[in-house]
Amino acid sequence: MALCRAKVTRFLGAKQYSEAPDGGWGWVIAVAFFLVEIFTYGIIKTFGIFLQDMMEEFNETNSRVSWIISICVFIMTFNGPLSSVMTNRFGFQFVVMIGGLLISTGTIATSFTSSLNQIYITYGLVAGLGYCLTFLPTVTILSKYFSCRRSLVTALASTGESFAMFALAPAFSVLRDKIGWRHTMAVIGTLQSIIIICGVLLRPIIIKPRATQSTETDTFSPKELEALKTQENIDSLVLENFETKKNGIQSLRQTSTPEENTLLDKEAKLEMAPSCLEESKEPATEKHNKGEEKLMDKEEGRKSGDTNLSSANSRLLDFSLLKESSFILYSLFGLFATLGFFAPSLYIIELSVSRGVERERATYMLSIMAVADILGRFSIGWVLSREVFRTRKLLVLLVCVVMMTVDLVGFTLVTEFHGLAVCCGLYGFFMGTLACTHIPMLAEDEVVGVERMSSAAGVYVFIQSFAGLGGPPLGGLLVDLTENYGAAFYSCAVGMGLGAVFLGLVRLAKKGLPCRRRSPNRSAVEHERNLGHKEESGEEKLDKRTHNYSEPEDKQDISQEGATREIKEVTA
Repeated sequence: MALCRAKVTRFLGAKQYSEAPDGGWGWVIAVAFFLVEIFTYGIIKTFGIFLQDMMEEFNETNSRVSWIISICVFIMTFNGPLSSVMTNRFGFQFVVMIGGLLISTGTIATSFTSSLNQIYITYGLVAGLGYCLTFLPTVTILSKYFSCRRSLVTALASTGESFAMFALAPAFSVLRDKIGWRHTMAVIGTLQSIIIICGVLLRPIIIKPRATQSTETDTFSPKELEALKTQENIDSLVLENFETKKNGIQSLRQTSTPEENTLLDKEAKLEMAPSCLEESKEPATEKHNKGEEKLMDKEEGRKSGDTNLSSANSRLLDFSLLKESSFILYSLFGLFATLGFFAPSLYIIELSVSRGVERERATYMLSIMAVADILGRFSIGWVLSREVFRTRKLLVLLVCVVMMTVDLVGFTLVTEFHGLAVCCGLYGFFMGTLACTHIPMLAEDEVVGVERMSSAAGVYVFIQSFAGLGGPPLGGLLVDLTENYGAAFYSCAVGMGLGAVFLGLVRLAKKGLPCRRRSPNRSAVEHERNLGHKEESGEEKLDKRTHNYSEPEDKQDISQEGATREIKEVTA
C-alpha cells in the first residue's frame, strides 16, 4: 500500500521545471481543458434546448426562464476572486474536483425540482459556483505549462465549447424528445462528473530557474573577467620582479664589504618603497574583495527577489494588481468588450426575421457563427505562435477587437440574408479569436505575467461579471424603447469600441507612460545620479592622492639611481 501511495504521489505530485516545458504533461492538461470546456461553457450554451419545456411545465414567461442562464453566468464570473483564493490555498486539483462535484450535483438536482425558483438555486447558484471553480483554475494551469505554444494550445483546447454546440446539442435534443427533459438533465449531470477526473489530472507545476553557480566567474561579465585577469597578471609580475631584485641584493650582500652592504640596504628600501606605495593605493586583494562583495550583493538580491516572489505567491489574493495601471486598463477592456458578446447570439434570429429573412433560414445564422468560431480559434492560435507576433500579441488582439466593432455596426446596415450571413461569419471568427485569448493574455508580461495570473484571472473575471449581468437587460431595454433589434447591436458596438480604446492603452501603461508609474522611476534615476556623483567625487579624491604621491616617487627614483652609481663605483 505504501508503495502504491508513493507511486501515485510521484505520478500526480508537483513537477519542477526550470522553464515552461511546452509539452510533456501539458498535453494531458490540454485534453483536460478540452473536456472542461465541453461540460462547462458547452453545456451552458446548449441549455437553451430545455427552455421551451420549462416554460410549458412551469407556466412561466420567456424572460423568467432566461434568468436561469443569467444567474448561472453571473455566479460563475462574480466568484472569480473566490476561485483564485481557493486555488492559491488548496491547489488546482482539489478546487477543480470540488467544482466538478458541485456541477454534477446541481445539474442532477435540477431534474428533481418542482418550481422555477428551485432551478435558480440548483442550476443558477450551485452549478454556477461549480463552473467558476472549474474553468478558471484549468485555464490558469494550462498557461503555466506552455510558453511559446501557449496561444496555439489554448485555442485548440478551447474548441471544446464549439464541439459541444455541434455534437452534444443535437444529441441532447434527440434524447430529450425520447426520455424527457428531466431525465436528460440527469444524464448531463452524470456526464459532467468527468470533470472530477480532469481535476485529478491537473498535476501542479513549479517553475524554478536553475540555481546559479556560487563561483565568482558566473557573476561577472566577460569584460570584468578580462580586467580581473589583467590585474592578477600585473600583480604577479610586480611580485616576481620584487622577489628577483631582493634575491639579487641578498646574493650581492654576501660577497660585499660592510660599506657596500650599507648602500645595498638603502637600495633595498628604495626598491620596496614604490611597491609599498602601490599596495597602499590598491592592494592586490582589493579586486578579489570587491568581487566577493559584488557576489554577496547579487546573492542577497536574488534571495530577496525569491523571498518577495514566494511571499507574493503565498498570498491568497494579490491585491497589488489593483495598483497596476496596465491591469486596470485591461480589466476595463474586458468589462466593456463583454457588452458585445451577447447580442448576436440572442437577437440575430429576430433581427433576420425583421429584415425579411424566413425564420427557417434565419436559424442558419447560429450555425455560421459556430463554424466561424472554430476557424477563428485555430487561426489566432497559429498567428500568435509565430515568432514575429510573440511580442505583439496585444496588438493582434487589438486588431481583432477593432474589426469586431466594425462588424457589429455592419449588422445594423445590412438588410438581406447574404449580408447578414457575412456579418455572422465575421462575428463568429473574431469572437473565436477573443474568446480563447482574452483570459490567457493575462499571463503575458505585457499585462501581469504568468506568476500572478491565478489572482489576476479571478479579479478580471469578477469585473467582467457586471457587464455579463447588465448587458442582456440593457440590450432588451433598447429594443423595447426603439422597437428595433438593431439597437441592441449599437450598444454592443459602443461597448466594444470603448474596450478597444482601453486595450490600446495597456501596452503604453506597462512601459510606464502614465504619471503614476513615472514617479517611482524618476526617483530611482535621481538616486542613481546621486550615487554616480558620489562615486565621481571619490575618484577625484583618489586622483589627488595619487598625484601627491607622484613627487615622492620621482625623488625616490633619483635617489635610487644615485645609490646604484655609488655601488658601481665601489665595485669598480
